[in-house]
Amino acid sequence: MSAKTVIGALVLAPVLLVGGCATVLLVGAAGGQNAQAACTNGTSVSVQVDGLPEAVAGYKGVQLQNAAAIMKAGADQGLDSYGQTVGVMTSMGEAGLRVLDNGDAVGPDSRGLFQQRANGAWGTYADRMNPYTSASNFFKALQQVAGWRELSPTQAAHRTQRNADLNYYAKYWSPAVQVVATLSGNPGLVEQLGQNTGDQPCGAQKGGGSGSVGTGAVTDGWARPAEGPITSKFGARAAPTAGASTFHKGIDFGGGCGKPIYAAAAGRVINSGPARGFGHWIVLEHEGGYRTVYGHMEPEDLLVKVGENVTAGQLISRIGNGGTSTGCHLHFEVHDARSAIDPIPFLREYCRCID
Repeated sequence: MSAKTVIGALVLAPVLLVGGCATVLLVGAAGGQNAQAACTNGTSVSVQVDGLPEAVAGYKGVQLQNAAAIMKAGADQGLDSYGQTVGVMTSMGEAGLRVLDNGDAVGPDSRGLFQQRANGAWGTYADRMNPYTSASNFFKALQQVAGWRELSPTQAAHRTQRNADLNYYAKYWSPAVQVVATLSGNPGLVEQLGQNTGDQPCGAQKGGGSGSVGTGAVTDGWARPAEGPITSKFGARAAPTAGASTFHKGIDFGGGCGKPIYAAAAGRVINSGPARGFGHWIVLEHEGGYRTVYGHMEPEDLLVKVGENVTAGQLISRIGNGGTSTGCHLHFEVHDARSAIDPIPFLREYCRCID
């Protein structure tokens, strides 16, 4: 049997074909629900797909069969339409919804719908070449990503697949939504999930916006940058560890390792990367001449790049323990046009989010 024949047999295996009707168990929100419900709804819905359409968003034939296998694998793990769409999007970006028996220059051992590597994390060669099994392993890994639903689709896929480009998958989000909506018989998903550009948190509209799913609460254009108690205040102090400053230019939030860090206000990213003493940091520039600083993150947790615009309350990173630090926390600073200022009275006035 040729390699092409083997791939064809594997593609058809996960989908039950009866009299030309492909039966796929899907999980997702009903057509009339809003974007937030589409992101979080976990109600099981049995959907009959009467055959496969000729083409959807440029994908056809075996590609759509593979998309159905991905959706089935996600549904079997209890994932809703949003989670299934993340899987379809990732396969589109990695292999064009095809079971590839070859890798590339970066990963010559990559195989299958998700271009999974032969490093033991993705099973055997046969597992990686089987659409349902490889998709199942993708979804298992996706669900191990802390807070993956609070990330944008492309960020969630990046954390799972470790693509070199954080935003690589974003351009596949819209066609993935169209494919999932069509195969699930739920055209309402195009409106619910299609408003996202693939680089926004789940439920966010194009261009972001306060109050979106995966964002912090916003009041008068400002947001609390992290949850948790304030463990160190602004001003003079005894150095808590060797190398730390005796004047604290910000405040510390002890929210816990891996907890979300939100943009305190809309602005532009002017720094995102390594910084002395901070491990890694993010610096945002805002209207009115203000800047905010976020420190002690791990490099893989920086979710925005220099030059990007962010919205108030947008997830930009996660709390870490990088640099000169005594434990996981967010170091947060506010600067006016002259110098660092105490963030507590500032946030009390502008967002009423600090006691």
